[in-house]
Order: sequence, then C-alpha cells, then structure tokens
Amino acid sequence: MLKLNYSGFSLEAGTDEAGRGCLSGPVVAAAVILPENFEHSFLNDSKQLSKKKRDELRIYIEERAVSYAVSFIQNEEVDELNVLQASIEGMHRSIARLSETPEFIIVDGNKFKPFGEIPHETIVKGDAKFMSIAAASILAKTYRDEFMTKIHEEFPIYNWKKNKGYPTKEHREGIKTHGATKYHRKSFKLLPDQLSLDFS
Repeated sequence: MLKLNYSGFSLEAGTDEAGRGCLSGPVVAAAVILPENFEHSFLNDSKQLSKKKRDELRIYIEERAVSYAVSFIQNEEVDELNVLQASIEGMHRSIARLSETPEFIIVDGNKFKPFGEIPHETIVKGDAKFMSIAAASILAKTYRDEFMTKIHEEFPIYNWKKNKGYPTKEHREGIKTHGATKYHRKSFKLLPDQLSLDFS
C-alpha cells in the first residue's frame, strides 16, 4: 500500500524520471504535489502497470494534482551533462515549474542535489512506496513513451514505438545495420562490442 506523505508537510512534491537506461531519446522527469485526500486503487510504480492503466492514471493525476510539471532533457544535453546529472537537472526543472512551491521534496533513488532551501529526502524504490513519486513516475513514463512513439515515425527501423529506446536486441541490430541517428546518445555504449558508428 503506497503512503500519501513522508514529511508531514501538505505541499510535499514527489519527483522521478524515466529513460535513464535508454540508448536514444530524452530523459524525462516529472514532479507532482498531490492533495491530502488523494487516492487511487491501482496507483503504483509505472513499471508495474500496463500502458492502459498508466494512460488512465495520467489523466486522473493531472485532473487532481495540486500541481504537476514535466521536463525533457534531450539526448544532446544528456551527453553533455551525463545521465545522472541530466536526471537531477530534469527533476529540478520540473520542481521549478510547479505552480505551488513545495515545502518538502521526496525523490526516487539515492542521488539528488538540494533544490534551493527546500528540504528533501531520497528514497530508494520510492515509486513503490509513496503516491507522489509513483504519480511522477507515471507522468515521466507516459510523456516519454509518447515522444518515442512520435519519433518512431521518423526512424521506424529501430522500432522505438515498442522498445522506447531501451537497448533491446532489435534496437542494437538496427544501430549495427543503419548506424546512429540524431536521437541516439553519443556518450552511451550503443553496441556491445562498440563497432565504429557513423553519427548522421
């Protein structure tokens, strides 16, 4: 059973990201402040839910959240910052865009940088423990999946609509045969044996 609050503050923001382990596309982060009476029967870590349930939840969260924001860190910036810093930067941008200033921030994972003077706590597997982090994970994942499905139309050979940019066998075969695209992360090991790649 997910808990609604960690800190006791009513304006507690949960934040999470999606796409850290992908070879292509952005890292997408979200921050969410939920109302004190928020509940939902199947809210959970986005990885545990079907696409249909995630899409339903996204609408439910966006309609009921006190505030939410989503930020995209595109692949060029991921290369520039490194993926951990890109994730933290995405979370910071999302928190900054909330219409209410949080009194406390809870973060999925074990790495974060302070956001101004606002106290925070990192929580390993937080998306399976606290509702606001689970809600942020659902927004981050659904927005990112939508983006990957859209750019799939441009480069269908990598089948991003299915693998969402993760290093599946099919995705790696596509890179091996056709090289890398403008959406691939140059700082990532795109092929296991690191064949030379032509970035077009």
